[in-house]
Amino acid sequence: MRIVKCIIEKEYITREVKHCGRTGDILSLLQGEDMDHLENIDAVERMQSYIEYHLKGNITLHQLAQAAGYSPWHAAKLFKDLTGKSPFEYIRALRLSRAAVRLREEDVKIVDVAFDFVFDSHEGFTRAFSKQFGWSPQNYARYKPPIKLFLPEPIHEKYLALERGDYAMTETQKTNTIFVQVVDRPARKLILKRGIKAADYFAYCGEVGCEVWDVLCGIKQAVFEPIGMWLPENLRKPGTSIYAQGVEVPASFSGSIPEGFELIDLPACKMMIFQGPPYDDAEFENAIGSLWESVKNYKPEIYGFQWAEEDGPRFQLAPQGYRGYIEGRPVRPLN
Repeated sequence: MRIVKCIIEKEYITREVKHCGRTGDILSLLQGEDMDHLENIDAVERMQSYIEYHLKGNITLHQLAQAAGYSPWHAAKLFKDLTGKSPFEYIRALRLSRAAVRLREEDVKIVDVAFDFVFDSHEGFTRAFSKQFGWSPQNYARYKPPIKLFLPEPIHEKYLALERGDYAMTETQKTNTIFVQVVDRPARKLILKRGIKAADYFAYCGEVGCEVWDVLCGIKQAVFEPIGMWLPENLRKPGTSIYAQGVEVPASFSGSIPEGFELIDLPACKMMIFQGPPYDDAEFENAIGSLWESVKNYKPEIYGFQWAEEDGPRFQLAPQGYRGYIEGRPVRPLN
């Protein structure tokens, strides 16, 4: 397994890459009789650099071709072969990801972000953003849920990994990428309903009913979407379950609590968020099991963190195939 650590817009993001689904295309370039593959890799990297420096301006295929030193047709084909995306799919995904970071980190108008990243209208930006992330820009800026940002990989890195054998060397293996990011959770309160003995979602629904989720979704003061969670020992009560469902609200919350629910305080903490690849809804159990297996072997110490179970509940978001399975676990910096 290969681990790549990046710093994107002040936030630590790691990528664990088990397989690379485009290796067949890359190997066809690396292993051909024509040994110009190094120039091909350099050409794509030049296009990536051009995109990075002109991301907030108009970019044409002719300009990219000039940067690559090839014809527009050949430059576009080469770019897709090595990155898995056409130049304009790549540009749009990168612009939307950078726009998402701005919406999360800054108090900005959505229309200003749209124009900054070369979208012609507020409506066009909203459609593209919603299609890419499954959230409208307005709701994303409000709730700040974990989303899968597009993190382009320098082609030379990928080439060197192939030379070392870090990537699988077959075309039949599928992409299985887990995105990991560490986010700060402020001090807040948690509205939750406890179970009796439940250790998972299905047992919990059997004990308290599945309508709990609908009640949680109706709490307008929520700062994040509802969660299923595994409570640490310090947040459990005698005779209650480890698994529960709840929703986080501001620390200043003073509203009414639904009958049968309770309100507890959660301290500020850091959460390590794991997000698996998209999956067909019918395969959600396999998607969850695959991510759990990866997390079980994950070493947060490599990146300067340690698990901190008592700092807050381990949680899962509602499984939705288009965004991949998402789970969060509390961590603390090592030093």
